[in-house]
Amino acid sequence: MEHNSTFPIKQNELDMLRDEATSYIKSIQWEQGQRAKNKDKDAKDESILLYLSRAKGNGGAEITSVSKTILELKKRLLPESIAIPLHLNQTLYAVQEGITLGIWIKDSYYDASGLSSLAENKSALDNAGRREYESKMQTGTAFMLFATAYKILHDLKTVASDDLSVMKNKFAGIPEVSIMSPLKGISCALFYYDKYLGHPEIIKSDKDVIDFTVVYFEALIAEIQMRKSSLEYTETVTDRTYKLEKSDFAVSGWDNVFQGAAKSVEFNKIQFEQIVGNRDAKHFARRLTERMLSYDFDAKKNPFQELGGFMPVFMGYGIPGTGKSMLIAAIATRLKEHCDNLDIPFLFHPMPDTLISTFQGGSAEKMVEWMKPLQDPSKLIFAPIDDAENNLQERTAQGVSAGVKEVIGVFLRYTEGAYAVNYGNSSIGLFTNLPEMLDKAVISRVQGRFKIDGARTEHDFLDQDHLWWRKLDTTMPDFVNMQGPNDYEYLQDQGLAKNMGEILKVSDKPTEERVLEAYDKVEKQFKSTEHLFYANLYKEIQKLFPFFSSRDVRNIQSAVSLRLTDFDLEKDWFENPEIYFQKDYETKFNMLQELMRANMKGLDFSEIRRQEVVRYLDNVATIADTDFKRKVDARINQLNIETEAREQFGKI
Repeated sequence: MEHNSTFPIKQNELDMLRDEATSYIKSIQWEQGQRAKNKDKDAKDESILLYLSRAKGNGGAEITSVSKTILELKKRLLPESIAIPLHLNQTLYAVQEGITLGIWIKDSYYDASGLSSLAENKSALDNAGRREYESKMQTGTAFMLFATAYKILHDLKTVASDDLSVMKNKFAGIPEVSIMSPLKGISCALFYYDKYLGHPEIIKSDKDVIDFTVVYFEALIAEIQMRKSSLEYTETVTDRTYKLEKSDFAVSGWDNVFQGAAKSVEFNKIQFEQIVGNRDAKHFARRLTERMLSYDFDAKKNPFQELGGFMPVFMGYGIPGTGKSMLIAAIATRLKEHCDNLDIPFLFHPMPDTLISTFQGGSAEKMVEWMKPLQDPSKLIFAPIDDAENNLQERTAQGVSAGVKEVIGVFLRYTEGAYAVNYGNSSIGLFTNLPEMLDKAVISRVQGRFKIDGARTEHDFLDQDHLWWRKLDTTMPDFVNMQGPNDYEYLQDQGLAKNMGEILKVSDKPTEERVLEAYDKVEKQFKSTEHLFYANLYKEIQKLFPFFSSRDVRNIQSAVSLRLTDFDLEKDWFENPEIYFQKDYETKFNMLQELMRANMKGLDFSEIRRQEVVRYLDNVATIADTDFKRKVDARINQLNIETEAREQFGKI
């Protein structure tokens, strides 16, 4: 489903609803349904559910007050303190803000869906009209509760404990959720929230109040998610996005739970100079960061996308131990430093290891949850997938789990197709030792690729050792009693290259023999400066590798575009952001075009095209070959085992 229009939620409109929200926190009235009262029969935690279902008096409506319960908690937990402690205060404020936003969303649904006019003429409605009124009332209430819970999570998720499993174990679920009317919906939700808060087993410290609130409202969202398929008149919910002004909070249908709650993961800070070798990878990473930083938050687009130099999906591959994890940290470090400097929100969003679920459909759900934040246009997002072959391996291979297939399905849907939104502010990096094990469709989404090959030269190995022994040298100056090189200053080769041309030891021809054969064959008919040369070369390659397709040709085209935009941003742009980074989109775009023109003067288009085609085709062949070779090795190994087993068996 595509969300096609964004509506602002204005702070001054929320100010007018805040008193109504406060009145709910002070006092609501709820009469428990019969089923909720009897829920404790087969409950997993009798005491808590019994406690929840024991209404005071003789079963009539009960009045509860969340604000009063919070004050009682303060007395119980922190009797000495005069002011309301921070965590209790934060929670109360978040719940109030959540309800305020929910009321705004409900009012907006009333107007957009035509429910307001139905409500005005309620007495004159016929049967069909009454049915529509009730249906819309339920959808409006569900959407209000969803938005309320979602806003509370957005505000509290980052301050709650990372591990909520203990609290989840104490929590016995919400006995009932009402969506009959907004008043009933909010009263029912707050009634059980308040009951839990008052239970001495649930809250043992003031931090527990935040943790419990997150668990409770996550459960409320889950309840509404379960019912959303039975709701009608939802088009005005799902066809738009509501964005809260001066905030990164947005509600966009029911489907992007926790978009606002994706929290940047901690990482070790590493500078590019600490990584030995890997010139190609370091250069690529530097270009990536400069391009992401050019994103324009007002226009929600990136001038490099128009110039053809932006890569929403890229891949770094190489043998184990060559520095993939260090490189991920170095890209994150560089982006974070620049973002802090330019006052730009940054999200480091690596794919979690625990993505593949044993439950049917569970992996897809987790993958959607992981990919959703990548569509948030309000921050720069770097999303690495380390050891990508684990979660994105070839679907046709034997023994590949259903979970992997689900994850790949979601990945493909979000990187191209109706769901794919790329504003030019987020980039997914696949890092792998085994590119040949990745699914072919996944590989074909990759627009930029580079080798991570670690130390390669005498100087690289010198520097790698130097990074190790210099620590000893600083603590015990004369301990390392060895002589250094005369004509090389440590780490001088580990700086960044000026452009790709410096790095490419350009081989004139493909190195892989089948590709070379095809190349020579076509070169006999056409020069490599003729367009027909490439058309025929691609045709020959397709005979060799049937999976080579138009997508590969597009990838080659974007590799050429990358080379054309392979220029440094001016140094003083970083030191004085107002010169470039803080300019409007058009100005930035024009400045980049100037740089690009100046940079292209020394370049020869047909030569760059030839280099990139050779590089790409060699790559395709290597990946295809390695896969085949590994299958052959596995088969040989199997045959050897069988032969040995027969011999051993013969001796018995």
